[in-house]
Amino acid sequence: MSATPDLLNALSAELLSRNLKLVTAESCTGGMIAAACTDLSGSSQWFECGFVTYSNTAKQRDLGVPEDILNAHGAVSEATVKAMVSGAAKYGDVSIAVSGIAGPGGAVAGKPVGTVWIGCGSEAVQRVTLFQFDGDRDAVRQQSVAKALEMLLDFVNDSDL
Repeated sequence: MSATPDLLNALSAELLSRNLKLVTAESCTGGMIAAACTDLSGSSQWFECGFVTYSNTAKQRDLGVPEDILNAHGAVSEATVKAMVSGAAKYGDVSIAVSGIAGPGGAVAGKPVGTVWIGCGSEAVQRVTLFQFDGDRDAVRQQSVAKALEMLLDFVNDSDL
């Protein structure tokens, strides 16, 4: 389930029609969302920039994720992804954020491989959802990209941005 050209074209059209700039904040997807977006010709009209904040230090430094959130909830959490969405949106109008455990290692109690938090929104409003994807590392990452872009399209269609 990777991002389809139809999904990217629909997202592009919505962002363009609303004159919105997208910023990505990625951890487990390692820039794959930004790459999918910028594979589309003309994306410079709506894609502002992308952050790959794989470490907690980068999440704090680049996106302003508070250290106390990371200490209390961990990087793979609703609170962290909300903060990533809000921090990334400071650089544009809307953002996507992803943090998860793509595997094959990294699982911890209560967070098995395939656990992925995905969020989208603006500085003021964040929608964050927990997913449990199946498959190997590549499959988890591909599913994360597609779901993140779907969520953003739904958010843009439903919002008053």
